[in-house]
Amino acid sequence: MLLFACEGVDEAAWADALRGAAPDVALRLWPEAGDPLDVTFGVAWNNPPGFWRAFPNLRAIFSLGAGVDGLLADPTLPDVPLVRMVDPSLADGMVEFVVMRALHHHRLMHVYEQQQLTATWRPVRPPLIGRRRVGVMGLGELGGRCARALAGLGFQVRGWSRSPRTLPDVETYHGEAGLAAFAEGCEILVCLLPLTHATQGALNAALFEHLAEGACLIQVGRGAHLVEEDLLAALASGRIAAATLDVFGVEPLPPGHPFWRYPGVRVVPHAAAFTYPETAAGIIAANIRRLLRGEAANDVVDRSAGY
Repeated sequence: MLLFACEGVDEAAWADALRGAAPDVALRLWPEAGDPLDVTFGVAWNNPPGFWRAFPNLRAIFSLGAGVDGLLADPTLPDVPLVRMVDPSLADGMVEFVVMRALHHHRLMHVYEQQQLTATWRPVRPPLIGRRRVGVMGLGELGGRCARALAGLGFQVRGWSRSPRTLPDVETYHGEAGLAAFAEGCEILVCLLPLTHATQGALNAALFEHLAEGACLIQVGRGAHLVEEDLLAALASGRIAAATLDVFGVEPLPPGHPFWRYPGVRVVPHAAAFTYPETAAGIIAANIRRLLRGEAANDVVDRSAGY
């Protein structure tokens, strides 16, 4: 039996998609869980701490999103396979968003937005795209796709990850020792890191000092990656000229937060990419069938690494 327990999503659409993809698996929608002993699989999103320990016969938990830091923060999470969402439609959406915002900053639209406020008519010529240095932090499923897409457009792309990776047309760096060299002179910085103890606060003043003067930030990782005070200071000094922020330490972002009205900052309500039931339900169903056959699920999280 599969329990769908996800806050803030279109439950009806997911129920239809899951029933279509796995007609032989009984589905229950929280809070109608029935007998907790019957629950063998769970689909999780935004659950309170301790939620999943109520189901002692769980065989696997499927995250509705690519990130699992919220689930891993629960010390009572059952010791069963935790499966992250790897869905082409989710990756496509993130590529669309990152490319859109990278081109926005490359073509200096953030400059023209500020000029419009004062009725200033002043064309500004951007560099050739092949001379624009873009850095992507995180080269997993989403970050790797975005780095390749940016390179395909002609940007000069660098990538940074915890462990060594290679990508075509992307200059790669890894580990703490490679972080400063990766960031040095980057004009557009994209954060798509997983959230772990090692990456918390990774977007900080020390990193920003290595960026090109007047750089732009695209933050689509997790809110805890960013030291907000350091970004505000970098914006005030001109080290960072503009930022697109999709994730925040507190969500929804409080109405009085300075990011809402700071010149050059664009606030997006955690909407860079979505998981679509039309495609993701089939991925969950395929993994359930693998587990029922006694096989390992795809995309199981390494809990020691945090992703």
